[in-house]
Amino acid sequence: MFPSSLPKARTLDPHAVPSLRWGIIGPGWIAERFARALKEFTSQQLVAIASRSQDRASAFASKMGIPQAFGSAAELLTSPDIDAVYIATPHNHHYPDGLQALNAGKHVLIEKPLALNAQQARGLAELAKAKGLLCMEAMWCDFLPKYDIITQLLEDGALGDLHTLLADHGEFFTPDHRIFNADLAGGPMMDLGSYLIGFSVKVAGAPVSIHATGQQVPGGVNGQTSMLLTHNNGMHSVLNTTLFSNTPCAAVIAGRDATLEIGGASFYAPGPFTLTSSQGGKVLHFDEPRNRYDQLFHEAVHFAWCVGQGKTESPVRPLSASIDTLAAMDEVRRQIGQVFNEEK
Repeated sequence: MFPSSLPKARTLDPHAVPSLRWGIIGPGWIAERFARALKEFTSQQLVAIASRSQDRASAFASKMGIPQAFGSAAELLTSPDIDAVYIATPHNHHYPDGLQALNAGKHVLIEKPLALNAQQARGLAELAKAKGLLCMEAMWCDFLPKYDIITQLLEDGALGDLHTLLADHGEFFTPDHRIFNADLAGGPMMDLGSYLIGFSVKVAGAPVSIHATGQQVPGGVNGQTSMLLTHNNGMHSVLNTTLFSNTPCAAVIAGRDATLEIGGASFYAPGPFTLTSSQGGKVLHFDEPRNRYDQLFHEAVHFAWCVGQGKTESPVRPLSASIDTLAAMDEVRRQIGQVFNEEK
């Protein structure tokens, strides 16, 4: 039955969760936005930053008001004053940095994707379980108020039987961008495609079949991939990601009873969506400020809540979802012939 109104987002009070002492490994673009969001919207404490360059770590610490700066992850991880570590290093460092943090006894929030492949992700999950520590993928969209409302609509069956999911994520990058660098696990799958496949897995579970085709660029990196995923419930996910062009970055979940369209700047970011009934023309709109990375704080607040509850996995983004996403990405990469240097 089509709802009379949209459900309310089940957001946590940022100041009602434990105030963790955070260290950041990797002072890059996303780390800066993560740090700003925590400082502005939460009671979380940023106490340390680590980089392979002491000068770069010190510059980041000075800019962001972080008291300690280290020239290596190993130095940061020896500090007894750190409860949790946010790993924002390049994709091919997520796994070794995650292992290092867990072995040091730290709860760990790892930027998406959790690892390069499902095998590595399983290794992180097994170590976290053995250590009794929280390990969570920073798939930030899953923790947004918008996504919680969409999750509730799906759980309530507001769309009826699901048949089709359409989503694209394309951005134009110049050839000198690190996303074209094979030494950094380049290509669209880790950066852009993980949102697409993660979204389809969230909506309908792991795919039971995958058909993919890709287009390579000089240097051994994939530049564009199109995918058709079939899920247990019969839903088809039709997905495209490209590094060659800007695309709408929109998504549609089409059910028997209603269709949910996510527009705005990007389907995975703060912004609007519309739910339209299949019959009768009923429409419900959701909108919010399109403040994008300001809302990175939601994942950190949820992470702190999990730590306070003694959880070693997030109920919103369990490691099984991260592993299923990477397993699907593994199969896509197998079909398009994309092998990372670390896998050779």
